[in-house]
Amino acid sequence: MSHLSVKLALIDLSGTLHVDDQPTEGAVDALKKLREHGVKVKFVTNTTKESVGSLFARLRKIGFELEREEIYGSLAAAAEYVRKNNLNPYYLLTDDARTDMPPNDPNRPTNSVVVGLAPERFSYDHLNEAFRILHQKSDVQLVAIHEGRYYKAKNGIALGPGCFVKGLEYSSGVSAVCIGKPNEYFFRSALPEGVAVEECVMIGDDPNDDCLGAMRIGMKGYLVETGKYQPELYTEENRPAVTGIFATFGDVVQHIISGGQ
Repeated sequence: MSHLSVKLALIDLSGTLHVDDQPTEGAVDALKKLREHGVKVKFVTNTTKESVGSLFARLRKIGFELEREEIYGSLAAAAEYVRKNNLNPYYLLTDDARTDMPPNDPNRPTNSVVVGLAPERFSYDHLNEAFRILHQKSDVQLVAIHEGRYYKAKNGIALGPGCFVKGLEYSSGVSAVCIGKPNEYFFRSALPEGVAVEECVMIGDDPNDDCLGAMRIGMKGYLVETGKYQPELYTEENRPAVTGIFATFGDVVQHIISGGQ
């Protein structure tokens, strides 16, 4: 049993533990160290470019020790939302991500649009098809698996799905339902039973979606500088009001196991 005040760490993946197929500095060993100190971990991700199976295989391949069940993603939360609301969506998703979602029913009308990060789907034709579905129906839903502005890829900062969601909202007049981080529901549903929010920390590279989103429900939010957060764009005065900012995931782990607040 952990003697630390932190019982559970919710850990973002892309930009925090890895960037594409490269672990961030010291992250593989730091994750082991965190587990050795009795802190439970859950990986919470807005990644929608690949299925959970593909993501799990990628992480194992680059050296991380984890179980597939420890990954809780906005893709799974969105699949649950689609099932619960009996939606038959037009998907703006990659083929890989589609495998995690309920299949379309060709015998029912399309009554929704689901958007994730799918660069090859963000063409005029696909977006226009999505717009027409939203524009022509009165009880239609626009579901944003998340509304990320940008993320860190191996060749630099890259555009997220948020601007495409906002564009569809603007043109169709339909407001999106956002499923993933920073949605309060997403964070709460990631917590196992019996764990209080005060005993949890969130570690990620997005000041708003990771840290401030978790802090709004009472967790601590630790920000790392290995992903999309670019400290050089901030001054001392306008730095994000998170619990702490650290160079790497390993530095956060050291802070936690030293009993830091």
